[in-house]
Amino acid sequence: MADLADKRKFYINGEWVDPAQPNDLEVIDPSTEEAVAVISLGDQADTDRAVAAAKAAFPAWSATAPAERLAYVEKILEIYNRRASDMAAAITHEMGAPQDMSLGDQVDAGSYHIGNFIKAFKDFKFIRPLGDHAPTSMTAWEPVGVVALITPWNWPMNQVTLKVIPALLAGDTCILKPSEIAPLSSIVFAEIVDEAGLPPGVFNMVNGDGEGVGTQLTVHPDVEMISFTGSTRAGIAISKAAAEGLKKVALELGGKGANLIFADADDKAVVRGARHCFYNSGQSCNAPTRMLVQRQVYDKAVETAAQVANETAVATAHQPGNHIGPVVSKRQWDQIQGLIQKGIDEGARLVAGGPGLPEGVNRGYFVRPTVFADVNNDMTIARQEIFGPVLSIIPFDTEEEAIAIANDTVYGLTNYVQSQDGARRNRLARQLRSGMVEMNGVSRGAGSAFGGVGKSGRAREGGVMGLEEFMDSREISGWDSDA
Repeated sequence: MADLADKRKFYINGEWVDPAQPNDLEVIDPSTEEAVAVISLGDQADTDRAVAAAKAAFPAWSATAPAERLAYVEKILEIYNRRASDMAAAITHEMGAPQDMSLGDQVDAGSYHIGNFIKAFKDFKFIRPLGDHAPTSMTAWEPVGVVALITPWNWPMNQVTLKVIPALLAGDTCILKPSEIAPLSSIVFAEIVDEAGLPPGVFNMVNGDGEGVGTQLTVHPDVEMISFTGSTRAGIAISKAAAEGLKKVALELGGKGANLIFADADDKAVVRGARHCFYNSGQSCNAPTRMLVQRQVYDKAVETAAQVANETAVATAHQPGNHIGPVVSKRQWDQIQGLIQKGIDEGARLVAGGPGLPEGVNRGYFVRPTVFADVNNDMTIARQEIFGPVLSIIPFDTEEEAIAIANDTVYGLTNYVQSQDGARRNRLARQLRSGMVEMNGVSRGAGSAFGGVGKSGRAREGGVMGLEEFMDSREISGWDSDA
């Protein structure tokens, strides 16, 4: 990708087509601040063409046998795995994930979700009895129709696969609009789908920005559902725009996760939490960015978190190694710098990192891993999603106080608990207001749904619930089980 790659075409109705009107946008490599590719932003004619293709393909695709749809997705997974290095290179160039992390985590997230959907789908019952009390009552699961999938730049294939794959398995036809900041991986994904040989119009991809193609899809009369991952602000705008057409809307939005570390937590709890906060350069909606620490172990936790920040290497994405890369854009870098300064101005104690580029760096959107201590939950850095490698540490005394601080947020995506007391963990798991609670570093099981409450949105992505998200249920009475 040394030369500026021409990626202007869209994938519509099984073909790579030119945009109706040229509207060039350069894709910037955040490690170098240099353009690596040029795409075109679509307009209404491109959106209409993609929706028309999906609408025309829907009757035949929705009528295919589930086994046939499953075979296509298995083929997609096979090709996806074969093209892992191409996908990793695209992600490294477009959003700055370091080489090893891009191949090992970013790309693997996609294959992981595709595999989990395949497993869930094999056991999925499209027609299920309501219960023994109503032997002729059934629940049938049916495709929604034409669905628009709007994905972000921070975990490109994680989000693309969490939307495209269940939509295809459900029998929907779709239009993917990836982030215009990080479109290259989705172009590779469209090449993968094309090679898998899906019928024309079942999957379409149009590049564009939120104000253009994103809004056009949201209000299009032939689109039945919008699945969006991104900012809470944009999610609210999509909900309002989609309401006019009474569309189904699934939103996966921001977060401000609390990580509750009790005095009896294991020795690695603080290190684990700080590393998770800095992972992907802090660009994860489920990052544990508020570390709540019980007073008895607070000073030691602050010291440990600062040490983790100071030991976290920051370097170009274009080299191997266990380091973090840049944040995605100049706009994001400026926003993060402003919030770091806000933390200082509001009286938080800076114990690691801080404003400006890391030492020895003069270009690229790199942020110093930053830790603030003595934060209170009224400070801007404790309330606003920063989306950078910035950790805020807040002391607490009692379990009740920790719960109150953790729940004092408009968000509700993921919370974390670190304690050796099983009864306490179980209590907290039910009292923390979030769609997910992860405890003692144990990951949620394969096929577990990802999603939140409140201003984190209420989508459920992954596994069986992720399949059902892209379907409508139909309740039927008088079913003849003998027929």
